[in-house]
Amino acid sequence: PEGLDYRVVLDNTRVITASIDEVVVTLLMTLVLVVLTVYVFLQNGRATLIPALTIPVSLVGTFAVMSLIGYSINQFTLFGLVLVIGIVVDDAIVVVENAIRHLAAGGVSPREAATRAMREITGAVIATTLVLLAVFVPTAFMPGITGRLFQQFAVTISVATCFSTVNALTLSPALCALLLKAPAPG
Repeated sequence: PEGLDYRVVLDNTRVITASIDEVVVTLLMTLVLVVLTVYVFLQNGRATLIPALTIPVSLVGTFAVMSLIGYSINQFTLFGLVLVIGIVVDDAIVVVENAIRHLAAGGVSPREAATRAMREITGAVIATTLVLLAVFVPTAFMPGITGRLFQQFAVTISVATCFSTVNALTLSPALCALLLKAPAPG
């Protein structure tokens, strides 16, 4: 018997590999931009650490949920991750900035500053999440082939946004209370 000849007509692995590389580059660029922006505007090294930690926490949670519901890493989930990387850090930056503002006003501990900050912005954080979900959740229910294609995209963004909110309401204020220091008098 003669050998079997074959020819690869379509190789999606190249596209997926390029997409994964793009997600990694976007993630690194986001981390660098977040650290630089927070440091430049707040002049506080400890404050830069808090938003930088929320990105991987949100993404790991998103990957866990994707795995649980049977989604794979494909072009649509990767596209959703590239878009959502910038979103997952916004709420944490708002929390840190507000806690720093209360610390700078003086007379409060980092824990009290985080508590006051959360009293002021919890509603806004939840409202921005609901607005984002109002845009992306309906996309998951689109009918037909287009709906099936964009379902994973919409679910990926929605899940990451929810993890970002949970981080902003729990992890970020806790880290503010632990890591931030009251400014030295004078």
